[in-house]
Amino acid sequence: MQEELEKAYQKLQKKYGDPSLDPILFGGKKSNPDLCLVFMNPTGRNIASKKEWKGIKAPWIGTKNIWKLLVEIGAIDSNIYEEIKQKKPTEWSEEFASKVYQNIEKNNVFITNLAKCTQIDARVLKDEVYIQYLKYFWKEMKWINPKKIILFGNQVSSIVLEEKISVSQVRQKEFQKNQFTCYAVYYPVGNGIFNMEKAIEDIKYIMK
Repeated sequence: MQEELEKAYQKLQKKYGDPSLDPILFGGKKSNPDLCLVFMNPTGRNIASKKEWKGIKAPWIGTKNIWKLLVEIGAIDSNIYEEIKQKKPTEWSEEFASKVYQNIEKNNVFITNLAKCTQIDARVLKDEVYIQYLKYFWKEMKWINPKKIILFGNQVSSIVLEEKISVSQVRQKEFQKNQFTCYAVYYPVGNGIFNMEKAIEDIKYIMK
């Protein structure tokens, strides 16, 4: 299944992503994780998207802000978080990225994006692009079989749940979709960084 998905994501990168970059895939526990965290789409700030990067092509490699949320919800250990804080983006090695994601796997978490098409910057993708990834997203979920799925932001939540979602109106509410338990949570980085504490609060509640 992983090989099939990777081929599909490579094809979609050529159609919807920047041709100079690789798609960012997923990482963490690939068999029945406690949590699956679903973000929007990757950008070129993830250094694993560069063609010369031969390590894992997983979300958030070489970035800063998201790791505060991940340590707060127990997705990474505090000692790993301290190492991340000390590193500049260019100081991430392929070995260090593997170490980080081995720690995420140990903590029973899987991290992915709804759309895998890497953009140069944080431009907003149209709903139509995300919809192209939806059937592969559900194949990915059936493959890893997470206990709970956390959807970050209104756009991702609305597309996955196939109904209009305003995260502020559905905090900590459980949704059932394709036999999976899902929750819509504030997007915690970029323009949503001021909502990070609310996202942490809701995920901690969901994990109880």
